[in-house]
This record gives sequence, C-alpha cells and structure tokens, in this order.
Amino acid sequence: MGSLPPLGAPLPLGPEAFFDESRPVIDFLNGYYRDIESYPVRPDAEPGWLRTLLPDAPPEHGDPVEAILEDVQQHIVPGLTHWQSPNFFAYFPANGSAAGLVGDMLTSGLNVVPFSWTSSPAATELESVVVDWMCKLLGLPDRFLFSGGGGGVLHGSTCEGVVSTLAAARDRALRSLGHEGIVRLVVYASDQSHATFQKGASIIGIPPANFRIIPTSASSGYGLTADSVCNAVEADIASGLVPLYLCATIGTTGVGAVDPVRGLGEVARRYGMWLHVDAAFAGSALICPEFRDCIDGAELADSVSMNPHKWFLTNMDCCCLWVSNPQVLTSALSTNPEYLNNIGKGGTEVIDYKDWQIALSRPFRAMKLWVVLRRYGAAGMRAHIRRHVEMAKWFERMVRADERFEVVTPRSFSLVTFRLRPQYEGELAVDALNRKLLVAINTSGRAFMTHFVVDNKFVIRMAMGGAMTQMRHVRDAWKLVKEKAKEVGALPREYAQLREMN
Repeated sequence: MGSLPPLGAPLPLGPEAFFDESRPVIDFLNGYYRDIESYPVRPDAEPGWLRTLLPDAPPEHGDPVEAILEDVQQHIVPGLTHWQSPNFFAYFPANGSAAGLVGDMLTSGLNVVPFSWTSSPAATELESVVVDWMCKLLGLPDRFLFSGGGGGVLHGSTCEGVVSTLAAARDRALRSLGHEGIVRLVVYASDQSHATFQKGASIIGIPPANFRIIPTSASSGYGLTADSVCNAVEADIASGLVPLYLCATIGTTGVGAVDPVRGLGEVARRYGMWLHVDAAFAGSALICPEFRDCIDGAELADSVSMNPHKWFLTNMDCCCLWVSNPQVLTSALSTNPEYLNNIGKGGTEVIDYKDWQIALSRPFRAMKLWVVLRRYGAAGMRAHIRRHVEMAKWFERMVRADERFEVVTPRSFSLVTFRLRPQYEGELAVDALNRKLLVAINTSGRAFMTHFVVDNKFVIRMAMGGAMTQMRHVRDAWKLVKEKAKEVGALPREYAQLREMN
C-alpha cells in the first residue's frame, strides 16, 4: 500500500494550477512585447552583476508566481539582449511569433518525450509529416521525402545535424577502411563556413590537421569553387589521405555567400565524399521560387539542413535535417537496449527518432512547427520572407547613395554588409573608425548590429528578419548609422569642407 505525500507537498500540475500559474505569465509577456521598444536592445551589463542581486541559495518555501515575475521584470529583463526587438539586426534573426509561442506552449504543456514511436506515436508521426511538408515547401528533391527513400528529423540546432551527418559519413567510410583509417579521413569547408563544422569534425574524431579550410575570394562572391575543392582533394589523395565530407553553404554567416551546390555535388560524387548543404539561415527563403536557383544540384547532396528558428517564425529551438539514405544515419546513431524496444504495434517498421540524433530524450518540436505552418500558411510565410528582403534592398540603396559608405559585399537575402569608406587613411585606420562606429551604434541602445572580417576588412552586418521589424525601424536604423558616423568623424563632404575652411 502506497504512502500519502508528505504534509505540505505541492500538487504542481492540474487544471487549476495550470490556469492560475499561466495567466499571469501571459499578461507579463503581453506587457513585455507591448513595451519592447522602450528597452535598450543590448543591455549595459557587467559580468557577475546578477549574482549580486540574487540570494546565495534557493528559497526554503516557494514564492507565488507574481513575486517571481516581479523579479523577472526588475532583475532579468534589464539584463537581456532583446532578440525579439524590432531594432535587433545582429547575428541572424531568431524570430518568434504568436503561433510559434502557442506551439511552444502546446509542446511544453503536453510534455511528451517522443524518442520512439511507442513513446508517443502521434508526435513521431506528426514530425515525419511536418519534415515532408517543409521538404516540399523548400523545393528539395523527392529523394529527401520519406516516400522517396529519404526522410527528415527535427534537431535542436545545425550543430546537432552536422555532428550526426559527420558520424554517419565516418562510419560509412570506416566500414571499408577499418577503424584505424580514421586518421586518414579529411573534411572540407570554406573560410566562410560556420565554425560548427570544424567543431563537429573534432567531436567525431577527425584529426585537426585533417580539416581543410579552403580560401574564397570576392571573384566568386566568397562562394566555394569546385576547382579549389578539387585541388585540395587531389593534394590529399596524393598524400594517402581519404576525402570524407564536404560542406556547401546557402547563406554564410559572415556575408551571406552561396556556394554552388551542383558544382560541389559533382566533385563530391567524383571522390566519394558526403555532401552536406547547410542552409541554416537562408533555407527559409527557398519557399520563394525566386530563390530556388540557390539549391540547384541538391539531388547530389547526402543531407540538407535549415533552421526554422532563425527566419521561419518558429520559436527556439528547431532545425530540420534531411538525409537521402536514413539507414546510413541510423546505423551510426542507433542504440537498441531491451528497455527501448517497441513491443506490439509498430515493431521494427516504424520511425524511432532516437536513432536519428545524438541524445535519447527529445521534445515534441513538430508541434510548434506544425502550428506555424497551419497558422500562417505557405503564402503568409513567403510574404514574411519577401518583406525582409525588400527592407534589405532599401537599406543597401541608402548605403550606396551615401558617399561616406560602401557596400562591401552585395546584399544577400536580407543581409547587408557595409562600412565607412577609406578616404586618405590606411586600412587599419578605416577598421578602427568602423569599430568606433559599431560601438557607437550599439551603445546607443537604439539598435544592435554585429561585425565580420572579410578580406581583412572590418565590416558591419545589418541582418533584417525580426518578426516585429517594420520599415520604419530600418529607416530609423539608417538614420542612427548616419548620426553616429558624424559623431565618430565621418562627415558628409559639404560638412567636411566647411570644417576645413573654418
């Protein structure tokens, strides 16, 4: 006979508790989004400051949710970088939406753990449906659909997808080379590829000396060329090494470069390499037919990934990974202890997503992506993407029209890279001036941008994509850039001439 709960033990979940606890949170978030423009986009916080405001130990007795929310407002919100601010133009967007939040509430509220079909059949099956929907929306080849012999999974990030596909490529190669052959395997990426590929290669045991960072240049739009990959591969083969894995990127982090998928795919096929297409940010734009040429040649890829949590109105975290041959992936990642085997319906014929990822446990991510797709539809999502692209076109025109500035790389999707032009100073002085400009923009609290270095040039990145960002925010950002440029000494020509005369 079971014992009764201890006196005072909470009953934390139930209809009344959920309603009473969640209603104040909804009110809080409503106020946060109503007032979000009043907060500095990036806080003026010092490391360790929060520890001085919070107790050294948790409370002995619980606090009401209202008291917790008061502390959130007083201590947490002032120290946040407000990623959902309409004036956030840094990194790439991690935009949310009302539908994404609703989907996340359903995911958290249902709180199922769909690591296998048996552990939650509807969650597993909805995920397989949603990744097929996304595959079709993005115009990917049928070979990535479940009906075409491929399939998809929802990971938390591109990093997970990269490690998983690297492991699959490694194990495929070692079946013929033997385990000791791992020291001969080589991974290829460009100097514009995300650092996660280098990290992932290290995690799966590729020697650091066997990671090739291939230079790009302005002549190819900083895209990775097939010839440069061929040259690197041939040199490695001549040294007794084995080409393993090649990354092609659609929309690199720094400048939004697009690698030629078809050309790189042909190289990968020629040398027996795994080709992964990383479309983490720009993959969302593929729902628009005018961007489909970026993915030409995807039928030559072994895997493709994109992040709905970046530009697709799906709250963190959510990454789509498709593979053309799921068996290669699952053979590298599967574990089959008796306590996880499916008994009864389903058996071995169903999808167990634990075998498509590194971790065992996983959230019901498909719910929030499904809600976003249902709520906004394909047409609404295309309009969302095109709106930000038009904003970026306008910003690029403004930069080009101001003689003090230059567009360093042509606009890519909704990303513009720019800087103050060199006048009479050398590049080092120009870089210092642009650093001062970026600091002035960000410390104003009125916008937040980040930088990159390309061809030894320090450039400022203006990445549009916030769910709340409107054209007026982009205009205000340009006004801010001009204002701060004047403050750091970059005056329009007429002002500079007047100053010299005086």
